[in-house]
Amino acid sequence: MRKAAYIPKEGWKDFVAALAGRAEVYAPCRDGDAVTFRKIGAGQEPCLDEPAAGAPKGVIYPQSHTLFTFDFRKDPAEPDKMEVELNASTEAPEAIILCGRPCDARGFAVIDRVFLGIDPYYTARREQTTLITLTCNGPYAGCFCTSVGGGPADETGSDVLLTDLSHGYYVEALTEKGAKVLENAALKDGAPYEKEAQEKRAAATQAIRPVFSPGARPAEAPDAYWEEVSQKCLGCGACTYLCPTCYCFNITDEQSVGAAGRRIRSWDSCMFAHFTKEASGHNPRAQKSKRLQNRVAHKFIHYPEKYGEPACTGCGRCIRLCPVSMEISGIVATLTAAGT
Repeated sequence: MRKAAYIPKEGWKDFVAALAGRAEVYAPCRDGDAVTFRKIGAGQEPCLDEPAAGAPKGVIYPQSHTLFTFDFRKDPAEPDKMEVELNASTEAPEAIILCGRPCDARGFAVIDRVFLGIDPYYTARREQTTLITLTCNGPYAGCFCTSVGGGPADETGSDVLLTDLSHGYYVEALTEKGAKVLENAALKDGAPYEKEAQEKRAAATQAIRPVFSPGARPAEAPDAYWEEVSQKCLGCGACTYLCPTCYCFNITDEQSVGAAGRRIRSWDSCMFAHFTKEASGHNPRAQKSKRLQNRVAHKFIHYPEKYGEPACTGCGRCIRLCPVSMEISGIVATLTAAGT
């Protein structure tokens, strides 16, 4: 289903306030020199000057999330024995991710294939969250979304798509969930603005320089190649934490003396030296070069083999925000050319 509407610039603030009145709204906000996703309320407006530094995946897949609490108690029937009391909840509030970019929405589609319908915590949050996406009017540093099958107006994963027309926003509800969240909003007819929106999206798409062809599969490279390209990598893991598609995690239990404990799922990174270290002490990817090779292979070989498309949306965050300017698109382009 598609339903088009229009929000004049003078009505934008009221539109955001209406959304904040019906659900938790997370939007890009200026935070010093950076733009980050945060919960906003009525009277607050998103920062739309640039994409957020990090993807909004934490709204649905939190960086640190208590899966359940546990406590040890004496069994009343058998005082010499202990029983474990568990408390778990998958309840999730209604939420709206406002003005994420198409690469962010496409990122959720990547994670959906791994967690949706399998992980109850992710599934509950995903089903309760509506994605209102803002199309890009041009590329940002490092962007290569068209090289992985996306684009500045890609609809994948979005419930509502907004296009900034300078005088207002062209609005398209793409799903029933999207149409529902727009109910009772003071929207105007979008038909007169459809052509202008299409032209703006087409111009934005043409402005993005292809780095490699969609569906490209990197060729195998010798260890010497990976050792060379990984030399400047710091192993900080920033690329994976900023990425809209990375979903590696660790599970830990915490408990204070005399208090209930909790089991926590936290983001982890395949770029960390300890990530694959086994209980025996053996680490199959102890070298930084092996970890970088694995990251590229997962996104552009192993995930596509299983799901049919890369685990990368070309958002460019891991390029423009890397402390040493590592460039995954350049690596894939080089290895793709080597295989042709």
